[in-house]
Amino acid sequence: MAQKILLEIAPLTEKDSLYIVERHKKEFTYPIHKHNCCELNFVRGGKGVERIVGDSVEKIGDLDLVLMTSDIEHVWQQGDCHAEDIQEITVQFDLSCLPEPLLKKNQFASMAQLIERAKKGVAFSQTAILNVYSLMMMLVSEENGFQQMLMFFEMVHRLSLDKESRVLSSGSFAQTSSPSGSRRVQKIKEFIDTHYKEDVTLGQLADLIGMTQVGCSRFFKTKTGRTITDYLTDIRLGHASRMLVDTTHSVAEVAYDCGFNNLSNFNRLFHRIRGVTPTQFRNAYQKNKILL
Repeated sequence: MAQKILLEIAPLTEKDSLYIVERHKKEFTYPIHKHNCCELNFVRGGKGVERIVGDSVEKIGDLDLVLMTSDIEHVWQQGDCHAEDIQEITVQFDLSCLPEPLLKKNQFASMAQLIERAKKGVAFSQTAILNVYSLMMMLVSEENGFQQMLMFFEMVHRLSLDKESRVLSSGSFAQTSSPSGSRRVQKIKEFIDTHYKEDVTLGQLADLIGMTQVGCSRFFKTKTGRTITDYLTDIRLGHASRMLVDTTHSVAEVAYDCGFNNLSNFNRLFHRIRGVTPTQFRNAYQKNKILL
């Protein structure tokens, strides 16, 4: 029998826009899963809980709030948390309540950007969480559906303005990419996305966009805020993480198949960036899967 990621079907009917539930618990027992809808998940009092979203593995603080669209694997597991009362509020919604024609309007630009980023999972800053906490509590207790929707729109809008929010998963693991406003940057990204298994050189990328190597490196850093090396490493690690989850290949096989020519360097980079070793990452997924 093959191990699979649980697909949770949200209790949303065709006539529902939101599903909201509040829980108080001592432990997290639900296996790693993904949804057929978007989810905003809030945890209070869970310091030390381990959160996995895509290929991001982090220990959370006392307040945690994450937005995800469908098809990104995630789980909150006990970790080092021994709290007696953990509050969890989950808001599930279909994108039909934030339709594309609406998100294309200027007034909804920040919300559209947030939804795009949420394909990889977005964690919000403590300031933003405190800014929406009272709204979230009102959302839980509000019985009028129309008022719920107004509160929901206001909450998402406030969160979309959080300049300190962070994308969690890599795009190559989540199997999604964000288009660049620069044609030259997009050409570089597309080349790396296609040839990440190979020995990609700065000279190749510079020739691709008609620049010197120094100019190409500076241009990419200016436009993206990241070095080409960092981007290439992120793409390779994302694909490696996906292989660790989806295949039974050895860590060495995964490393070499994703463009790393040195196993020790792969293990070191993976641990530095993910916070766990490749084996620990794979084990975290395996122990949270269900058998189908």
